[in-house]
Amino acid sequence: MRYFLQLSFKGTDYHGWQEQSNSSDTIQEVCNGCIAKILKHPVKLIGAGRTDTGVHAEKFFAHFDSPIETLAEEKKKWLHKFNSVSPFAIAFQDILKVTPDANARFSATSRTYRYDITTVKNPFLYNNALFFPYELDIAKMNKACATLKDYKEFSSFRKSNSNNKTDYCTIKLAKWEMHGDKLSFTITADRFLRNMVRAIVGTMLNVGNGKYSHSDFCKIIEGKNRSNAGASVAACGLYLTDIKYPSDIFIS
Repeated sequence: MRYFLQLSFKGTDYHGWQEQSNSSDTIQEVCNGCIAKILKHPVKLIGAGRTDTGVHAEKFFAHFDSPIETLAEEKKKWLHKFNSVSPFAIAFQDILKVTPDANARFSATSRTYRYDITTVKNPFLYNNALFFPYELDIAKMNKACATLKDYKEFSSFRKSNSNNKTDYCTIKLAKWEMHGDKLSFTITADRFLRNMVRAIVGTMLNVGNGKYSHSDFCKIIEGKNRSNAGASVAACGLYLTDIKYPSDIFIS
């Protein structure tokens, strides 16, 4: 049987999701070990995508195969067992039975990220948000958000030397919102390039503080040159918040 496992994690102490030959501190490796320990058979979780070191996920999916046919029907029991052996920074939340060809990465139709900024020094947001105590023009930043949806090619915002098959993405939503002392950027797209969200945020902060004009922002995208865009912001404020899949891959 193939299953989707829904989980969340705080990425501060981990080198991202993807298992690496030179590091044992990845979410994938820890989760593989936790699930295999309980199920008593080897497990290879395939995640919805990579997250960089320090990035968090409020909603993440990974698929795996198991000969045990009752994992979804008895999810309460199995989730309790999985969580009993996992670090506190990782929480397992749901087990969903899916079709044999369902893939947590390639079946996804959209992903949503949020980037959090605190405008005042707050020790309780340390490693959870970027501290940025400078004046910003949110209206100009939201104008840049609207402009993002007019473009499809975003190589200006991808990590240098990334091996992408394509730099094209369809952005469905992008907005900045202020809630008290907290500023949040939310973006939804069919796919993202590596480091794309953090590069967009860094560039938009330069729009908000007056370093870049709206015209500059457009020219950065059209120039297709990463060195012209703003610096990538710290990983601590980035959260994967949602992933959408076609309903027909789930087996009720």
